[in-house]
Amino acid sequence: MQHHILDSSAWLECLDAGPNVKHFGPILRKLPNLIIPAIVLTEVRKVALKQRSAAEAEAVTDSMRSGIVIPADETISILAADLFIKYKLPLADSIIYATALIHKATLWTQDDDFKDLPNVKYFPKSKS
Repeated sequence: MQHHILDSSAWLECLDAGPNVKHFGPILRKLPNLIIPAIVLTEVRKVALKQRSAAEAEAVTDSMRSGIVIPADETISILAADLFIKYKLPLADSIIYATALIHKATLWTQDDDFKDLPNVKYFPKSKS
């Protein structure tokens, strides 16, 4: 089975029904088989709590928790540090990418930091 991860930007694009939902929506429908790096749960919940009601934020969190939530263990943490240096990724992104590589998952994103990296499906954020 092919594994998939939506990064935080992709989850938020789906929540906002943005233009790139056409790319990310079919992947989102793979729940409960989606891999969810725990840091993505943190990032998406933080934004949901800021932009939506507490009940809506809780619904988003519950939906994400129905996937395969992966904590940043020792193996992910060590690889994330290496990726942080190699690709100059922000820390959260290096954890997300390490999780994708370790789980042989395709990472779906609209975050420029991941552009051109192996095992990434990148779609530029649309202005419309």
